[in-house]
Amino acid sequence: MLKNSSILITGGTGSFGHAFVPMTLAKYKPRRLVIYSRDEMKQWEMAKLYSTDERVRFFIGDVRDKDRLSRALNGIDYVVHAAATKIVPTAEYNPFECVKTNVFGAMNLIDACIDQGVKRVVALSTDKASSPANLYGATKLTSDKLFIAGNSYSGDKDTRFAVVRYGNVMGSRGSVIPFFMSLADKGVLPVTDARMTRFMITLDQGVDLIWRAFEDMIGGEIYVKKIPSMKLTDVALGCAPAAKHDIVGIRPGEKLHEQMIGPEDAPHTYEYAEHYKILPAIHNWCSDPKRINGGKLVAPDFTYCSDNNAEWMSISTLQAWISKNSENIGKN
Repeated sequence: MLKNSSILITGGTGSFGHAFVPMTLAKYKPRRLVIYSRDEMKQWEMAKLYSTDERVRFFIGDVRDKDRLSRALNGIDYVVHAAATKIVPTAEYNPFECVKTNVFGAMNLIDACIDQGVKRVVALSTDKASSPANLYGATKLTSDKLFIAGNSYSGDKDTRFAVVRYGNVMGSRGSVIPFFMSLADKGVLPVTDARMTRFMITLDQGVDLIWRAFEDMIGGEIYVKKIPSMKLTDVALGCAPAAKHDIVGIRPGEKLHEQMIGPEDAPHTYEYAEHYKILPAIHNWCSDPKRINGGKLVAPDFTYCSDNNAEWMSISTLQAWISKNSENIGKN
């Protein structure tokens, strides 16, 4: 589907973009891949990596600017929406700015994609959008709902929207693994709560889920990758085995455990070999055989949470991953 196409990724200079761009160039050989973002320095640095690849283009712009989005989307076939204000404390203390990017930005992108005749759009979501306890999660839940509704909002246009949802991206800039590693030589790591658990996913797995969504989507689906969990104390041990733990308490807006599928979604959630798919309740889309596509309906009381997960990552597995990826952790 993506072969010889034109693709645009919003927020493309972030951690996800640094994984998505080279992987997609290698696998699908698109005609054009546009990185749309507002930070000129990050674009300048990223452009150096692709100075000899004419397929990769850079477009300065903000998802808050609908006119700029419309210009950038001219001739684009597929869009990955990765732009977001996503640091939980930042969102809590700057709520207006978070809403402008995560909610109004989503609305702008939906309108612009429909107007420009984009074929398919996949938006990145987060585990924090399921039963949200913080503003970031609430804005991403709103964004998810907007992208789902975009499939009926598009009218007779062929533009279709879907969402992918996953948890903590291992080693991404600003995440807990590089944070713990940066403090390893201090001998003490600040741990919020000894009971806390988190989902763990690699950037490569996140990219693969995007590809799967593009290939499978009819419109309105939320794709949830099956991934392992870890206790936060085990993450700390994997990053700095000799360091002591200073329990500092949960930050504003944080959850003790993360959730990707809540009980309210169970009646229209289907299971597959490597992922779950939450189908929209509106327009009876949840009973559409094309959207179900061979999935198995989960139990009525099903939840997918980081503390009740069937799969757990061991400390040794985390350490092996750190050893293999040490040069890139926290860089993008």
